[in-house]
Amino acid sequence: MTEIILFNKPYGVLCQFTDSSGRPTLADYIKSPDYYAAGRLDTDSEGLLVLTDDGKLQDRISSPKNKMPKTYLAQVEGLPLEDDLDRLRNGIELKDGLSRPCPCRIVPEPEWLWPRNPPIRERKNKPTSWLELTLKEGKNRQVRRMTAAIGFPTLRLIRSQIGDWSINDLASGEQRRVSV
Repeated sequence: MTEIILFNKPYGVLCQFTDSSGRPTLADYIKSPDYYAAGRLDTDSEGLLVLTDDGKLQDRISSPKNKMPKTYLAQVEGLPLEDDLDRLRNGIELKDGLSRPCPCRIVPEPEWLWPRNPPIRERKNKPTSWLELTLKEGKNRQVRRMTAAIGFPTLRLIRSQIGDWSINDLASGEQRRVSV
C-alpha cells in the first residue's frame, strides 16, 4: 500500500521544493522527504496537488497518456452562454493544437471557497461566472488559454479534483495523507 499526500496549494506557491529567488515553494508546507508532485499547477493557480514517493504512481497520475481526469473551477470574466461552452465541449483550437473535448458547465460560486490573497481583479461593470471543466490532458496553462479563446478570461483557477481524489474540506495550505 502506497501513501500519497493531497495538498491544497495556495495561490503564489511554486510547485517545486526549492527556489533561488526566495519565493514560496512546496517545502514551506510539505515536510516529507522523497515526495514529489504528480503534475503541476501554475504559481497563480490554486487547489489540489497530489504528491507521492512512487514513480509509477506519479506517472499514472501526471502522464496525459493515462487520461486521468482533472477537474477545475474557473472564475471567468463575463457571462458565457451555452454556445460558448459548446466550443469547449467540442475541443478548441489552441496555438499548440486542438484541445480534447472538455465537459464543462456553469456552476454557482463554491460555498467552501476560501478568500484569495491577493484578491482577484474585479471590474464593477463586468460580472464574473464560475465554470467547472474536466480535462484529460495537460497542456501548459490550458484552462486559461481555452477560456480566453472563447472570450472569457480566467480570473481565478482552482483544481478541485484529480481522478477520485478531491480537495473536499482541505483549507488552502492544508494537506492530508491517504493510502492508495
